[in-house]
Amino acid sequence: MNLLDLGEYFDPAVFDYIILPALIFFARMVDMTLGTIRIIFVARSMKTIAPIVGFFESLIWLFAISQIIMNLSNLATYIAFAAGFAAGNYVGIYLESKLAVGLLSIRAVTTNDASDLISYLREHNFGVTSVSALGVTGRVRLIISVIKRKDLDEYIQIVKKFNPKAFISIEDVRSVQEGFFPTSQQKRESQFFKTFTVRK
Repeated sequence: MNLLDLGEYFDPAVFDYIILPALIFFARMVDMTLGTIRIIFVARSMKTIAPIVGFFESLIWLFAISQIIMNLSNLATYIAFAAGFAAGNYVGIYLESKLAVGLLSIRAVTTNDASDLISYLREHNFGVTSVSALGVTGRVRLIISVIKRKDLDEYIQIVKKFNPKAFISIEDVRSVQEGFFPTSQQKRESQFFKTFTVRK
């Protein structure tokens, strides 16, 4: 597509220094947003969606770079291209955090008695493995869970509720085999029955 044909309908200065740079900025931002998301998908072994995202990423990049080549003397297009690159990185990371796809491995180390914390996590349908360990200050309890990214905030809030000074480390997980990962429906049903349980 040659955007210069559209310039016939606008004032040349407005088109060259406002409309064309804005289109290049937007295209580059979308391109980099898709690129950032694609890299994250590849790192998490999402083999189906990553190539699809990559296709549209490369297509939009070709459109943006072709406009640069056809307007080599226009400094505004260079600035728009670079600004779109920077904005795309930010938007891509932001969108990925909202999508919250993939799994995380969480290790929480607590010096306090963790029995209530472990029971509470299991009641809220989190898979938990706990082991006794030796830390710098003495005996500690190591709690290990693999959870969905979208459940991270809830998990941390639960841990901090029982032990505000717990040490927590978080790592991405490429893949898992077996394990317990409740669906959203199971978690809602669990919370529903807990709400209406009559305590003796």
